Amino acid sequence: MADITLISGSTLGSAEYVAEHLAEKLEEAGFTTETLHGPELAELPQQGVWLVVTSTHGAGELPDNLQPLFEEIEEQQPDLSAVRYGAVGIGNREYDLFCGAIDKMDNLLTARGAKRIGDRLDIDVMEHEIPEDPAEVWVGSWKSLI
Repeated sequence: MADITLISGSTLGSAEYVAEHLAEKLEEAGFTTETLHGPELAELPQQGVWLVVTSTHGAGELPDNLQPLFEEIEEQQPDLSAVRYGAVGIGNREYDLFCGAIDKMDNLLTARGAKRIGDRLDIDVMEHEIPEDPAEVWVGSWKSLI
């Protein structure tokens, strides 16, 4: 089992790129990782550390590849109290529901008993043309909290 399971939700690929970049940085720091793009609940360990990276689609919605996982967790209501997680959102601050997808995932995971590690990172693509840059800075301090 990997030390950290990265979960990405992406419409155009930016969250996938960020998740893969963070996995690389975590591996350089000595962690083992597994990166899953839009996984099903059955694919995820019900313990350990998750790192959720998602963009926001439309009006604050989850990307299509992450929506099924969200719905599975809502419907099955698994006990995630053995899960600790990090949260990275990618969005555009010009929209009312900036980083709405990570906000939904963050709230759902907490409601199921998971505990967030550190602060959530919300990346504004209008401010950061390359979202991997602020994510790399964030993960540098986040990994010390694990």
